[in-house]
Amino acid sequence: MEKIGFIGLGIMGAPMAGHLLDAGYDVVASDHRRKPPAELLAKGLKTVSGHDAVAQAADIIITMVPDTPQVAEVLFGEKGVAEGLSPGKLVIDMSSISPIETKEFASKINALGCDYLDAPVSGGEVGAKAASLTIMVGGEEHAFERAKQVFEKMGKNTTLVGPNGAGQTTKVANQIVVALTIEAVAEALVFASKAGADPAKVRQALMGGLAASRILEVHGERMIKRTFAPGFRIELHQKDLNLALEGAKTLGVALPNTSTTQQLFNSCAANGGAKEDHSALVRALERLAGHDVCG
Repeated sequence: MEKIGFIGLGIMGAPMAGHLLDAGYDVVASDHRRKPPAELLAKGLKTVSGHDAVAQAADIIITMVPDTPQVAEVLFGEKGVAEGLSPGKLVIDMSSISPIETKEFASKINALGCDYLDAPVSGGEVGAKAASLTIMVGGEEHAFERAKQVFEKMGKNTTLVGPNGAGQTTKVANQIVVALTIEAVAEALVFASKAGADPAKVRQALMGGLAASRILEVHGERMIKRTFAPGFRIELHQKDLNLALEGAKTLGVALPNTSTTQQLFNSCAANGGAKEDHSALVRALERLAGHDVCG
């Protein structure tokens, strides 16, 4: 089994790395800026000082950090991954970042004699903990085949979409669908509640018909129970929709409902909700309606 370096042990990364440890992989992480979670250390996680040292110690290096600038810093900053690479290693970025800059990162890593996969995920904290993530991959077929067994320990649905950048493009498309579906569920529950119906029973009824979805199931329940601890933070979904809107401008594509949903996220952030779960988008609609889902 190849040795795995894992950079980014946050809400998503920690359980993902935990599954690799549970599967018997040797996993190494950096303790340079922050001590890794105790539960991972208890499972046998090894630590080194610096991202370059992670790259030196591992055969496959996985990054799972919030945004494009963080990936650039981890890979190419001082004591970054690139400084510790040697030919034949594989870098897998599982963050959700710019497809355009992903292609540039891949080119730089390839120039060092290493392979690069962009492999963003969908499924949130729930999917990370359950090892049921959907993984959308961009890169070369041989690199994908090498990483397949690693992906299988973290997710249930893994697809090689195309060359580098295709995984990130797919993730942007995913985030458009997720955001607009959360907005639709929020609209429906606010409407139903203001009309005098019990939103919990409305949700239960809708789950038996064509409107059923994972988002209605999970995020609809969050809206009703007011459980807005992340999850997946609004500020991160704002970042993803910015990528969609910037890409649309470049491509000359209209994304009117994506733009509207982004404004609702912006309203939530402006009212102190940037770090709440993205299901808290319902709060923006509630303010417009003057009525809570549970009102």
